[in-house]
Amino acid sequence: MKALHIVSFTLVIIGALNWGLLGLFNFNLVTALLGSVPSLEQIVYILVGLSALYLVFTHKNDCKICGGK
Repeated sequence: MKALHIVSFTLVIIGALNWGLLGLFNFNLVTALLGSVPSLEQIVYILVGLSALYLVFTHKNDCKICGGK
């Protein structure tokens, strides 16, 4: 489960940075890197969304502050 958490966290950070770049500079990093392969770009967006959901539902168990561990 630790590997899944690390991958999910990394994908959520990538998604957040992409949104930041889009908001600040109107630059979509995912499209810039994968725009020539739209299906791969869509898969990245789906994985980022699923990762966010995973972290939402498992955050309290993984977080040392929120979980009270």
